[in-house]
Amino acid sequence: MAVRSDQKRRHDDAQAKRDAARYEDIKSRTGERARRVSAAGRDIGPPPPVVDAARRESCRLDFRLFCETYASESFPLAWSTDHLTAISKIEGAVLRGELFVFAMPRGSGKSTLCEWASIWALVYGHRQFVVVIGSDQSIAEQMLDSIKAHLEQNDLLAEDFPEATYPIRALEGINARARGQTIDGRPTKIEWTADQITLASAPGAACGGAAVRVAGITGRIRGLKHTRPDGKTIRPDLVLIDDPQTDESAASPSQCATREKILSGAILGLAGPGRKIAGLCTVTVIRTDDLADRLLDRTRHPAWQGERTKLVYDWPEADELWGQYAELRREGQRSGAGTGAADAFYAERQAEMDRGSRVAWPARKAEDELSAIQHAWNLRIDRGESAFAAEFQNAPLADDIATDKLDRRSLALRSTPVKRGVVPGGHTKVTAFVDVQDRLLYWLVASWSESFGGHVVAYGTYPDQGASHFEAQTAKRTLAQAAKGAGFEAALRAGLDELSKMLLSREWPREDGVPMRIAQVLVDSNWGQSTQVVRNFCRASPFAASILPSRGKGVGASGTPLGPRRNRGDRSGLNWVVGKTADGVQIEASYDTNFWKTFASARLRLGIGDPEAILLHEGAHDMLLDHLTSEYPVRVEARGRSVDEWKQTPRENHWWDCLVGAAVAASITGLEPAASEAGGRRRKKVAIPTGADGKRVIVTRRAK
Repeated sequence: MAVRSDQKRRHDDAQAKRDAARYEDIKSRTGERARRVSAAGRDIGPPPPVVDAARRESCRLDFRLFCETYASESFPLAWSTDHLTAISKIEGAVLRGELFVFAMPRGSGKSTLCEWASIWALVYGHRQFVVVIGSDQSIAEQMLDSIKAHLEQNDLLAEDFPEATYPIRALEGINARARGQTIDGRPTKIEWTADQITLASAPGAACGGAAVRVAGITGRIRGLKHTRPDGKTIRPDLVLIDDPQTDESAASPSQCATREKILSGAILGLAGPGRKIAGLCTVTVIRTDDLADRLLDRTRHPAWQGERTKLVYDWPEADELWGQYAELRREGQRSGAGTGAADAFYAERQAEMDRGSRVAWPARKAEDELSAIQHAWNLRIDRGESAFAAEFQNAPLADDIATDKLDRRSLALRSTPVKRGVVPGGHTKVTAFVDVQDRLLYWLVASWSESFGGHVVAYGTYPDQGASHFEAQTAKRTLAQAAKGAGFEAALRAGLDELSKMLLSREWPREDGVPMRIAQVLVDSNWGQSTQVVRNFCRASPFAASILPSRGKGVGASGTPLGPRRNRGDRSGLNWVVGKTADGVQIEASYDTNFWKTFASARLRLGIGDPEAILLHEGAHDMLLDHLTSEYPVRVEARGRSVDEWKQTPRENHWWDCLVGAAVAASITGLEPAASEAGGRRRKKVAIPTGADGKRVIVTRRAK
């Protein structure tokens, strides 16, 4: 029995070994078959032949022809002279390693030109490692996505550059396939990620292993390298910089200087020691002396060969007709009737209205527009003078960034049924402020309740512009014209005399029939050569008892708040002081603009039913809202103080200054913010800075 048991055990062991061997054999053969199938699936085979070799070769050294041949859908309109200049400069950068920065109007296709320049450089092998740099990483990746789309979807490009496009199309949108892709068993080393493209290494392909990588200008740029399929490490030889600044960075001299240093140092040094890099940079000038403005200045950066272009080089001679056209267009947009009346007006007078104009790109116009100059005027009307000057002329009118912090849409809802020129019932004070500019005066009249709730009664300019939209720098009716050509000082004095009569010699009726007069007018005396003229006017005016020159200055967190009376006879209040000027001749009001702008902003945010809210008279207020949203606060802490320091955007802020000044005038008349509502009703505090006397100023609203 024991013998038979041993035999059976040996038999079973042998059988187990045979079964195990058989399993391993099946497993090996199955795995090998799977590997062959997988390899066959990853192997895309050789690229197809070039469809039109002559067409391909004709564009090798001709970037314009390349764009017209392979990118006609991206450039459907006829080229402008400025486009041809840019194309010539791009050729110089790609073929000869030059640097080129160009500012073109928004919508001119400058970014698209850069995208196709990178494709042209790569598919012909002109450049091996291209770096795309944006204002931040996400913007640069968007540009790379556009380059990817052209390489994936352009059929003509696929016909003539199969070695570049065929492996890309073989991925079928599945990026993970790139890792294992082969051609005749050899890895293509293609890369297709969010921040890099590496073209496949196909036999005989000049573009094999060429790469595009993206980065933000303030990101990790220094020392970028790329390892080719043959193991060789290369440095960038072409850099594309697309709009390297943001609105915020353009407003900051320190950020402009930082980005300028990065561009001149780290970016231009990407090619490595002793090597020259080719560079293309597209820019838009947002403000004077921003990064774009500096790069375009050939005295500062002569190597960049800066070119600054415009949408319009010469405006038409018929200013009055275009002014009427602008009013018709705005009125049609406001009423919902559309722009048909304005379009018909232009169609009837086109020859006369076009006379004297010279546009950069005659083909640029919408389907419903008759000419490029009409298109330019429509952009100028719809976008506003400041935005148009910066985005389409590359010649900004203002020095700061464009942004809105107050909610423009909410402000538009603050209009009340109270008609212009009428004081709401219950308001007991009427004040005004005059903002002095070199070409005209901006003014605003406001009324106030005992709880310091405000109402914009009326606002305008002297001389009146007779238009719903304009800007001080382009005003058609000026102080000098109203004074029949007098010099600046005489024209300003005459304008102040006429405006003060208009504001102070009349009654402003209240809703209940009570006639009211302006109790206090402040006139801006803080503007350059106007200071002495304003002071003399206020002292000699028949209304001198109600008029004060004023100087607003923002006291920052590190500054010293306006305190109590500084000299005998001075009066002081809530971050304001009324006292003698340095010469001891004139009484003048000084106030902290940061405090009072925060004060006014808080009241513009209160609910419409709140007794401390600031509201507007009946009607549309498009231009006023532009001014009210022209500045934004930045919270700054220093020396134990926390202050909202207000910064200006490119939009004009004159009526915003007027509203703030009118609130200061109300405080000077004795009006004070309520610490609590009469009757002790519970209120909710709104953040307002600490007063000059160290006590907290409480601005309240009803608790929900």
